Amino acid sequence: MQTTTILNQIYQLSLHDRMLIVEHTMNSIRMETGKLATAVALMASEFPDDKDLTTFTKRDIEDYKNKSTTK
Repeated sequence: MQTTTILNQIYQLSLHDRMLIVEHTMNSIRMETGKLATAVALMASEFPDDKDLTTFTKRDIEDYKNKSTTK
């Protein structure tokens, strides 16, 4: 479903129903954000000397390409 279609449908709902949608949407965003924060905290604890969590960006992509083509 297109975002514009969803928004048009929401505009037709009662205030109570729109507030219910906002509440559920905010809760789902909070849950997702919480999961991301947990993942970042876990990564930070795994790599205490890499505060910017850039360890994996330093890897040579060619190593991965070579491994995937030899399988």
